[in-house]
Amino acid sequence: MMIRKLLPPLALVGALALVPVTTSTVAAADVDTYKELETFMGVFERVRGNYVDQVDDHTLIKGAIDGMLASLDPHSSYLEASDFQQLKTTTEGNYGGLGLSVSMEDGTVKIITPTEDTPAFRAGLKAGDYITHINGELLYGLDLDEAVEKMRGAPGSGIKLSIVRPGRDKPFDVSLVRERIVLRPVKWEIKDGVGIVNINTFSGNVGQETNAALAAIDKALGGKALGYVVDLRSNPGGLLDQAIEVSDAFLERGEIVSERGRAKDDIERFYAKPGDLTGGRPVVVLVDAGSASAAEIVAGALQDQRRAIVMGEKSFGKGSVQSVIQLGPETALRLTTARYYTPSGRSVQAGGIDPDIYVPQLSDPDYKDRRVVREADLRRHLIAQNKVDDELLQKDTAPDPRFSMTAAELEKKGIKDFQLHYALQTLKRLGAAAPTKTAGAGGSAKSR
Repeated sequence: MMIRKLLPPLALVGALALVPVTTSTVAAADVDTYKELETFMGVFERVRGNYVDQVDDHTLIKGAIDGMLASLDPHSSYLEASDFQQLKTTTEGNYGGLGLSVSMEDGTVKIITPTEDTPAFRAGLKAGDYITHINGELLYGLDLDEAVEKMRGAPGSGIKLSIVRPGRDKPFDVSLVRERIVLRPVKWEIKDGVGIVNINTFSGNVGQETNAALAAIDKALGGKALGYVVDLRSNPGGLLDQAIEVSDAFLERGEIVSERGRAKDDIERFYAKPGDLTGGRPVVVLVDAGSASAAEIVAGALQDQRRAIVMGEKSFGKGSVQSVIQLGPETALRLTTARYYTPSGRSVQAGGIDPDIYVPQLSDPDYKDRRVVREADLRRHLIAQNKVDDELLQKDTAPDPRFSMTAAELEKKGIKDFQLHYALQTLKRLGAAAPTKTAGAGGSAKSR
């Protein structure tokens, strides 16, 4: 998800107050629109008066709103109290549940990605798995919000998921215990002189925490690292401003992203401020099919500005921006209002970010059979304004023939994460070959 802004009720009321409703305004309105509204009200009154069971007005109107927004794209929706609270707690990174990003495919819940350090991740659930039952109850036919609500619950409560995994003959059950999902959105470590910054989501303060992680790596090493890995795998996205701030940490100058609305001149561009916190050291960005939205902004910005090597698998391909407009104390409208573009003018919508070096996750024994979900697989997904070859959306770049080791062979060598291992080996070679920069010759640390 990419969230741009939150418009409070008073701001909305103020905006509406600026639009005078006059006779001329009404007279100029499209007559066809009023005919359509007459049809809607006619259906509403017939259902209200003649349906076999009495239905309250709220149910009918909410159903109409849901249907209207569902006809647009997979990411626009109407949020009532529980849904609105769920959105806020997710972006704040603190909720009771399993730690899954899911989508709906043909009435079935499909896992996009499990979040690291959560019950779902530790249980071995994978992108492309289908959840068919919860505690023995069939999920088919529920909408996505209803299914997610069933997965959420009080920390410490148990839940059993029935899973269908492509490539396996039989379904299997997984028992989990819900936890308070307090995400650590940014983690860091050092391996072989390389700094690794793992960003799991783009919730609030991720930019600040990324800056702190880079500073902590430098402090632990007593200077700059040989290079830096920015691990964005399985990162479902989040706040636009945090994606911009993270990108800015690695850039000295230049455009980070632009967003473009309905009108041709409705374009907003975001630029880096002077100062590369890594001092120009080599950077590898790791992405996979679960890297979406805000994660793709960072990968696309650093790739287009030739600041980083993007490595891994083609990303998810969500290139749209949602504005959250608060309609009342407990309701909001999540509406797709813009597409975003990388500095070179690429739209990743439905196409994703292609890695510079395709590296399969050989340490995953199921990687060949794993069926990933991307934006292009979702019904009614927005079409990129740039032309994208539909055939290319269905396949990644052909793998390097050198990637022939099996998961078992890698395990014997102690390699549990092949993509990260490959990134580290690449950076060690690049870092050893890179000339040492003196103070002031490259990017100096930013004051934040």
